[in-house]
Amino acid sequence: MSNIVRIIICSLLVVGTVALFWIGQWGWGILAILITILAWVTVFFNEKMLIAQWFLRKERMDKAEVWLKKINNYEKELITAQHGYYHMLLGMIESQRAPLQSEKYFKKALSMGLHMDHNVALAKLSLAGIAMAKRNKREAEKLLAEAKKADKNKLLEEQIKMMKSQMGMMDKQQFRYSR
Repeated sequence: MSNIVRIIICSLLVVGTVALFWIGQWGWGILAILITILAWVTVFFNEKMLIAQWFLRKERMDKAEVWLKKINNYEKELITAQHGYYHMLLGMIESQRAPLQSEKYFKKALSMGLHMDHNVALAKLSLAGIAMAKRNKREAEKLLAEAKKADKNKLLEEQIKMMKSQMGMMDKQQFRYSR
């Protein structure tokens, strides 16, 4: 369902709620307020995205993918602030199957915009891992530095340290094979 249809339905719910209070149906009016609030929340936070994020937190990638696939046209169903997050979720799911193929989703998510710093850090950390897999150390170092800078709450500090240690091992391997 597109957002325009949701906004029309929510506006009708607001009018109906006001009418319920106007005619004196206070009990039904309070219930209508709760339903109206829930409907307005689905305008700004798509329920399919919320369910997919919940399954990702539970590490059920198959079910998260099913819910993301239910979004047929993300440009109509999601507000523009959610477009980047949609591609980031697709990238996270794709990185479980084929890590090198998920690069396009993370780049698109960053280009469309992610509003939370820890999500930007996660996308850049994932791109750094892909760059390491491609043996592009310079780009991986640049992305790791950007991820560390974006991770203001230190949520990904341990993963960044682990990635840096893997880059150190990559240097040792290159030195060993270059002889």
